[in-house]
Amino acid sequence: MSQTATISGRTLMFGVGATKAGTSWLYSYLAGHPQCHLRSVKELHFFDAIDEGRRDKQAAQFEAEREMLTRRAETGAGSPEKRAERAQRIADLGTFADVLRAGDEAAYLAYLEAGAAADSRLIADITPGYALLSEGRLKRMAAMAPDTRFVYLLRDPVERLWSHVRMIARRRAATGEDITERAGRILRRVLRGEEDHIARRGDYRAVLGRLRAAVAPSRLFTAFYEELFSDQGVARLCAFLGLSPAPAPLAERVHEGVPVPMSDAQRRAAADWLRPQYDYVAASLGPVPSVWRAHMAGV
Repeated sequence: MSQTATISGRTLMFGVGATKAGTSWLYSYLAGHPQCHLRSVKELHFFDAIDEGRRDKQAAQFEAEREMLTRRAETGAGSPEKRAERAQRIADLGTFADVLRAGDEAAYLAYLEAGAAADSRLIADITPGYALLSEGRLKRMAAMAPDTRFVYLLRDPVERLWSHVRMIARRRAATGEDITERAGRILRRVLRGEEDHIARRGDYRAVLGRLRAAVAPSRLFTAFYEELFSDQGVARLCAFLGLSPAPAPLAERVHEGVPVPMSDAQRRAAADWLRPQYDYVAASLGPVPSVWRAHMAGV
């Protein structure tokens, strides 16, 4: 990989998770911010694909999506705005697939910056999977630009887990299937120590441990999902990123998921299993939002 990667005076931001904790909303907000430049592909998976030896596989997934969107574009469906967005995503997917196969940091940074206005202050890659990267990789990312910053969002552990479970259940479900029972089976497997890929995405203790070892405190922003969607939350985020506050769609939720209720028994079992996460965050970050406190109290 290139050792000469650099960017021209802009902040480089990595949104590293957590999964189902508001990263899609974060992407949408920053992509629409007049001082930011984000490409049309939210999750680039550059570093995890490199570290896991699956650059070609990830690039093939991007190319498959590009082909699907190209076929859809041929029908002319959608409003002019939607067609323009689709055309941009088609172009971005093709370009980035080549960057990913090469695995070159300079090309990666050039991709992030391409098309940025002269007064753009920030470029970003928001990929929740980066939360699972090693401390060594995170350190190398932190050194990629003179001003590199990381954003990590935390959501109530039970709510985050159930949202993630519902997402996986929906992906695995047959067309038209009620995912309630499937979600319950997945949750039971998680609580038995199976489906580790779900649990690891909400292991705040492990993730924050790696981030704090790799990233200077002044370059790491943590926020609770439950407090982000407010004028104060957005102002704190913008101040950290060196941006002027811009209006935010505070009531909007992106990729909220299928609404499947969680039973009282499921909630109690999940809260008990996640007790170490609650205790760690409360001891590490201080006062937690009310929904966290309720689950900590066994409500």
